[in-house]
Amino acid sequence: MRDFIGLNGHTVQFKPELYQPVGRLVRDYHPVEWDLGANPAVLPPFPLAKNGVDWSRVYGSWRDKDWRIDACLMFESVKRTNWANIDQDARNYGRAFAAEFGPSGKRPLVESVEIGNEPGKWSDADYTRMFKPMAEGIRAGDAKLKIATCNLTTGKSGDYEKSVECVAAFPELFDVLNIHSYAQLEGWPTWHRSFPEDPKLPHYLQDVAALCQWRDTHAPGKPVWITEFGYDSSTKPAPPTGDFAKWIGVTDAQQAQWLVRSVLVFSALPVARAYIYFFNDEDQPSVHASSGLTRHFQPKPSFQALAHLQRTLGDYRFTRIVSETPGGLRIQEYENPDRFIWAVWLQSGGGKGIPASLPKTPGKLAKAERMPLADSSSTNAKQRPDGGIEVLADESPVYLIFEKPHSN
Repeated sequence: MRDFIGLNGHTVQFKPELYQPVGRLVRDYHPVEWDLGANPAVLPPFPLAKNGVDWSRVYGSWRDKDWRIDACLMFESVKRTNWANIDQDARNYGRAFAAEFGPSGKRPLVESVEIGNEPGKWSDADYTRMFKPMAEGIRAGDAKLKIATCNLTTGKSGDYEKSVECVAAFPELFDVLNIHSYAQLEGWPTWHRSFPEDPKLPHYLQDVAALCQWRDTHAPGKPVWITEFGYDSSTKPAPPTGDFAKWIGVTDAQQAQWLVRSVLVFSALPVARAYIYFFNDEDQPSVHASSGLTRHFQPKPSFQALAHLQRTLGDYRFTRIVSETPGGLRIQEYENPDRFIWAVWLQSGGGKGIPASLPKTPGKLAKAERMPLADSSSTNAKQRPDGGIEVLADESPVYLIFEKPHSN
């Protein structure tokens, strides 16, 4: 799981030491405009961007704290009209970035790049024109630097995503298929989000599953990464007027519960990574403006819950869904060489809790911990003589840790 859970950061604002308990995979929103300014034909003096930011210091400080870096190259931060010669300029930029920062580069700081974030304002034809030469340049600069697409959809392109058809003809030029997914019941004006297993959600898990199915048919073997998902939780009410007057957030407790459960549910899908949005917020009651695991760089309950998940499951791999009842109990199993862990929770969003009697389990119960909302993770769980478990199940997952039986 330590190779599965990622976090979205942002350039000079990210504090690599603070977020170490949560993971080691970080995604950066890399503004290509910082590198190229208004003239993409002239390359920056890497490791410096044209605006003076020293990427060797930014990314070097992250690597010093053992973060593995995915840089989302947001070419769309440069106006389309400024790309006078897309083929040449995109290829040159991709080659220069890879040769400087790729795993075999002069400063081996970045493991992977994405070609665009959400370039929905670019036409499909223009995205393809950008993607192909930039990918070719990256391959030429450092073939070991992994290439991911922008945010994709298996449907038609929209304001925030491009159709898979934009890259379908070039499977040799991408290593990873990329998707953003939010548990949104409604869009504007409420942006109302719900718990991850809610059957009323129209897109959250369905869109990810659709991309995985497309991958299996058209690009078998390529990993799928979920590079954005998250929940807004603010201490402030929605503003009385303006675009966000009807915005609906979630509580801090719900953010913690639903992020952890999203990670667990995603780990049961055929995807390779899931990056949480966002690292920090300034407590603004609007969409994407209160999604941080910290608020003013102070840990929220979601930070504690995800740090606990990493401590508990970091050395384990998902193996199976033990049982699942829609709207009821869900049990997932994780394994390492010595132990099994069952993650147990209620798939609901109403603050429920029920006593649960679990079936025969895979070994002797060594420990039980509940997802913490603060510092404590204690819970009560009793193992019956037949191997079953009695435990209170609610919307905060319980981790049941079992010793594996060893034969003599």
